[in-house]
Amino acid sequence: MGATVFLNGTILDGYGADAAATTALAIDGDGKWIATGPEAEALRGDAEGVVDLAGGVLAPAFGDGHAHPLQGGLEKLGPQVRACASVAEIVACVKRWADEHPEQEWIYGASYDATLAPDGMFDARWLDEAVPDRPVVLRAWDYHTVWVNSEALHRAGIDADTPEPPLGRIPRREDGSPLGILQEPGAVDLLLPVEPGRPHHERVEALRLATEEYASLGIAWIQDAWVEPAEVEAYLDASVRGHLATRVNLALRADPLRWRDQVPAFVEARRRVEELNDPLLTAATVKVFVDGVVENHTAALLDDYTDVPGDRGMVNWDAAELATAAATFDRLGFQLHFHAIGDAACRIALDVFEQVEEQNGPRDRRPVIAHVQLADPADLPRFARLGAIANFEPLWAQLDPMMLDLTLPRLGPERELLQYPIRTLHDSARISFGSDWPVSDNDWRPGVATAVTRRTAAGVPADGWTPAERIALPDALNAYSAGVAHQAFADARRDLVWLDRDPRAVAPHDLRGIRVLGTWVAGVRRTP
Repeated sequence: MGATVFLNGTILDGYGADAAATTALAIDGDGKWIATGPEAEALRGDAEGVVDLAGGVLAPAFGDGHAHPLQGGLEKLGPQVRACASVAEIVACVKRWADEHPEQEWIYGASYDATLAPDGMFDARWLDEAVPDRPVVLRAWDYHTVWVNSEALHRAGIDADTPEPPLGRIPRREDGSPLGILQEPGAVDLLLPVEPGRPHHERVEALRLATEEYASLGIAWIQDAWVEPAEVEAYLDASVRGHLATRVNLALRADPLRWRDQVPAFVEARRRVEELNDPLLTAATVKVFVDGVVENHTAALLDDYTDVPGDRGMVNWDAAELATAAATFDRLGFQLHFHAIGDAACRIALDVFEQVEEQNGPRDRRPVIAHVQLADPADLPRFARLGAIANFEPLWAQLDPMMLDLTLPRLGPERELLQYPIRTLHDSARISFGSDWPVSDNDWRPGVATAVTRRTAAGVPADGWTPAERIALPDALNAYSAGVAHQAFADARRDLVWLDRDPRAVAPHDLRGIRVLGTWVAGVRRTP
């Protein structure tokens, strides 16, 4: 593939105040910059393609440092419950979809708003009104909880006599019968022996839909932060079929109870991905869930939940076992990507990273702690010392209904102020941004706005929530671009996005009005 020349616009090499700018650019077929300014203009006659930027801006493409594109794509293929504003709307939506798809034995959907029922407790009998004779499985927004109907519980054999599973919880009625929600993998996986799961062709189609959507947003690289074995096959097939529109790195989920058996499978999955030699697909990372989420009391805390004295959440791993697993995967060359929501989980992750370095020696490993919702201030300096990247989902740093109705009552006023220390870690360590899509919006624009203002879309509160942790607009744009590129070991990569104007010159909550006109990944335009 020959050169592409971009003209009649502003070309930036970054989003900082010191970013270099030029008026023309030429790239080769792999996306490498081969000329700028007048030298690039001189190549237009021999270029395979010429792009008139029409006064717009060409800049580094964005990335998503923590997302679930497969799940996001699959949401488009089931009942569209995300927009439902009440339990009744969800029930009606599921019934309508089930009636339109009588061939579907199991009905899967996502992601419902957990604030629509008191304390996030949803009853199986509500879904029975929609579908009494086929199993229904709906994921909550946080993807750590599923809401099922009675038929799903019956087929899985989950009843009053079912013991509490390791690494999971089954909320119950007063008579001991399961209410209808299953929390964390230990409980959700009780469905696995009987449920068929999503078919392979749907997974492949979901990846096409998801990566095309990402490319339309100007996002060129995604960290899929939760990949199961069957999902690797979908990615391989999507790659072969040319269905990937962005780069994706797979993080293979390590199971606390059987990680040793997974080691050869992870190595083999990485080998098969590398064998394809597709610049859009890698499998370089291992994912660990250290804990759960605050909203269902499974995030691991150093002190009790405010609303449940004596409860400090759930740690998914034995500490020594986690250190051994992490050191094993690190020796094999995998990057470590740890989900840590609570302050206890964050400390555990940092402790493990320290042990891995002591055991395996220094190298450029760039371990990631995703979310960092709550961290003890004493632990924050350790990020820089250990070279750990704090991957934030900035859209969460606001007083939305989830925060007001579920999170704050569990954490209390003192810990409220410690949440999402973006500015503190930006100033002292490496940060990257992500969306956790489909948990929240995969569009970088509202995420950047929230990082800068710590306000809701309605502008509340006026001075921002925990305003000391706000960051400047260029820094937020860099966290979604250069910060993610650093996480991806791709600091020198030059994927590009064409915007109708410079995002650095736009008021944060007006960023939504910026139009993405094109995205180039590995030298190829991936948008119409």
